[in-house]
Amino acid sequence: MGYIFVFLIGFGLSVTGGVTIIAYLNFLPAGITWVEYFIFIAGRVECYFLPLGIVIMGLVVFSYPNNR
Repeated sequence: MGYIFVFLIGFGLSVTGGVTIIAYLNFLPAGITWVEYFIFIAGRVECYFLPLGIVIMGLVVFSYPNNR
């Protein structure tokens, strides 16, 4: 049960970070360049939720006991 809970936390963090990164793509039509966009999202804490969530999910998937 604990593995599922931690996996869902990682999934939620991934979704939050991914949606935030996609939402910030709306700055591109406003006139900023791709380089300025990447510098901007590198400074936002909520954008780091995507890789953090992926790492948490990966750790849970690979550490789940495999009883056959």
